[in-house]
Parts: sequence; C-alpha cells; structure tokens
Amino acid sequence: MKSTKAALGRGLGALLGEIGEAYENEIPTADSILEIPLKSIQPNPYQPRKHFNEESLQELSESIKHDGLLQPIVVIEDIDGYILVSGERRLRASKLAKLKTIRAICMKVDNEKMRQLALIENIQRDELNSIELATAYDELIKIHNLTHEDLAVKIHKSRVHITNTMRLLQLSKNTQKALIENKISSGHARALIGLDEKDQQLVVDSIIGQKLSVRDVENMVKSIKNDINKPVQKNEKVEYDYSLLKTKLESLGLKTIFKANKMTVEFSNEAQIGQFLSKLS
Repeated sequence: MKSTKAALGRGLGALLGEIGEAYENEIPTADSILEIPLKSIQPNPYQPRKHFNEESLQELSESIKHDGLLQPIVVIEDIDGYILVSGERRLRASKLAKLKTIRAICMKVDNEKMRQLALIENIQRDELNSIELATAYDELIKIHNLTHEDLAVKIHKSRVHITNTMRLLQLSKNTQKALIENKISSGHARALIGLDEKDQQLVVDSIIGQKLSVRDVENMVKSIKNDINKPVQKNEKVEYDYSLLKTKLESLGLKTIFKANKMTVEFSNEAQIGQFLSKLS
C-alpha cells in the first residue's frame, strides 16, 4: 500500500489546475458530458463549505431555469451512483429549480484527491467564509506538510493573510459561529484573539448590541487585557499606637496581648472584671 505522501505525488501545485484539466482533457466532445439524475448524486464528504447564502442560491436557481446550466458539475462514479467533486452551489440551485437531471463530467480520482480538489476549488473561487477558509488552509498544510509561506506561494496569497486567517481557529466556538453568521466581521474577530471564552462572549454581545466598530472593539479588548494584567493590590496593614492603652490596662493589673490590630485582655478573677467595668463606666 502506498504511503499518503507518495500518493500525493505531484503535490499541491499540480492540483491547482486539476479542475481546469477536467474540462480541457476529459471533454474532447460535447458527447462526453453526462446527464445525471440529481437524486443519484451524493454530496462531497470533504466539502469544506458548510454555509450557503440562500438568496444567492435562489438567484442562481432562477438563472439556471432561464438559461440552463452553463458549467457542468464534476463527479466521480460510486457504487450507489455518483459523488460530487465540485459544483455544490450549482447542484443545490438545480434542486431548487426542480430539475430532474444535471449536466456533469465524470472524473477518475481517489478520495484523497477528491478532498483536495474540494478545498482548492473553494479557495480559488473565494466561496468560503473566514472560518471555513481557515480550516481549508489548515487541512492543506497538514496534508502536504507545508509552512505558511509555502502555502502562500502555492495559492498566490500573502503569508500574513494565511497566518491571520488561521489564527481565527483559536477563537471560541460561539465567537466562530457569530463570525460565520456575519454578526461580527473578521476585523472584530481578530481583535478578540487572546481573550478567554467568557470575555470573548462579553465583547461579541457588545458588538451586536451596540454596533461597535473594529476600533471600538480594539479599545475594549485593550481595556480588558489591562485589567487582567494589572497587579493585585494587597491591603496595606495600618499600625496603631497602643502604648497608652497598654499602660492604662496594665495599671489595673490586667495582662494584655497586642497582635497586629487585635488586643487580648486576660482576667485573673471576677474582681478584676468588676474593676475594669467600673473604669469603663
């Protein structure tokens, strides 16, 4: 059995043109495009994109109704039909359009390459939200054992972009959810990195409730971090002068003990108690 590394063979660079090759090399004639029943197509299990804009899908659906599907989807054959490789939006929009079949290209790729193609296609099309994009970058780096700099060169993005995007994965699940749902922006989210989950939620609620700008959030986070790092002030002990009180009590024959700001008086008999009370009165 070949190792995963060996199976990758040509590496990430070759994969960047894989979908283009599917159209150029896999379809010498129009007859190569299949018409596949929608119900026979299973979703790509490696699809990094989890959230789809319903309004955008509806618009694409209307376009498909009027103009047809301009670009076929890409699938692989499976024992129970087909598995989608790329074209998730087109497939979903075609279902919304109540179509029975869809035009498709059938490729021959293994599961590992199918996973990578799904990642690459979505990255190139800018169809992922920030968290999905960060997850896709993370997967590609692990699959190909790349540095951030290596990946930046491969997908024509800056290393700073790669690093800043992947740092979003450090956020709590609730903060990531707010980002995915567009309740906060990527700028807001980046400012929250480094806060604990409780403080993140406090700031997220403030952003949503008070419509805070990124600058507002940066100042709020700075204030929170300053409070966290502020040294705890110990209560200073105040020393009192008990010398006069001590002299007075000892003149009554009473034994006294002073410790910090506490005084203990010891009585030898009830007569001393009575004498002490009479002096107080």
